[in-house]
Amino acid sequence: MRSSRALFHTVALSVVMTAASLGATAHAADKITIMVGGYEKQIYLPAKLAEALGYFKDEGLDVEILNESAGVDAENQLLAGAVEGVVGFYDHCVDLQAKGKFVESIVQFSQAPGEVELVSSKHPEIKSPGDFKGKSLGVTGLGSSTNFLTLYMASKAGLQPGDVVTVPVGAGATFIAAMQQDQIQAGMTTEPTISRMLKTGEAKVLVDMRTVEATRQALGGTYPAASFYLETSWVEAHKEESQKLANAFVKTLKFINTHSAAEIADKMPKDFYVGDKDGYIKALDEGKGMFTPDGVMPEDGPKTVLAVLSEFSKNVKGKQIDLSKTYTTEFVKNVK
Repeated sequence: MRSSRALFHTVALSVVMTAASLGATAHAADKITIMVGGYEKQIYLPAKLAEALGYFKDEGLDVEILNESAGVDAENQLLAGAVEGVVGFYDHCVDLQAKGKFVESIVQFSQAPGEVELVSSKHPEIKSPGDFKGKSLGVTGLGSSTNFLTLYMASKAGLQPGDVVTVPVGAGATFIAAMQQDQIQAGMTTEPTISRMLKTGEAKVLVDMRTVEATRQALGGTYPAASFYLETSWVEAHKEESQKLANAFVKTLKFINTHSAAEIADKMPKDFYVGDKDGYIKALDEGKGMFTPDGVMPEDGPKTVLAVLSEFSKNVKGKQIDLSKTYTTEFVKNVK
């Protein structure tokens, strides 16, 4: 009898441990990891804001937000299977299709890049992109969206490949140091780095793409930029999770469009202000119009992105790109 009881307890304990193990495995699989190409940048503000507002938890999601200095690094993490989703520029979806990889934006955060080409005050001879010849230009990373846009501006100005050198310098302190040390004579960056450099007088604006209108002037059309994208295969296999993620991000975009810059800033980590909260709020107040109110892709946007990439990218030039497979409005239009 004792032997039978002992056996019963052993089997029962084994079943409990197995169930616990399976439960832990299921729980771990439920976590969704999102990599952001610099979550302190205002262009990617919806990622940390959604987390701060508790919108992921409201959807019953366990989301972890990770940080990379450049969008291209976040993209690589996605392709390596290290993360489920990326908050980065939509143009990666177009570029990757040209390489035979399918990813799609399911929530479009912005309809303008939110980027500015800054010129060092030490180089007043640079008055237009046509003056980039022989210069070193700062970008967040090689293969990043800032790199795409920089090369496009140079090409549009009539420069040839090799006329300029793009240097990966990240954003924030590393970008500023590179310009101060004359490692770069101009460079593309976002808020709050823009305001920091203008405030000290170390740089001036050459090309401004912080608003829809300014972007149309610079690039010839609406340029959908910051987005939330995932591999198409993951989206197709996780429709429910994709919808919940879209719900959280669209609610965040609505919050941005119905609250002041000061109210939004109060939700962000204090170190994002870089010691100047007033400057952070001012920059956000001037730039938050770049965000879409509903996460829907601007109708004319994908064509502009393709035109920009086709101008200089060897990957995209001459390739047949199916733009309908680079984004979907299925989920954002279902948000209630």
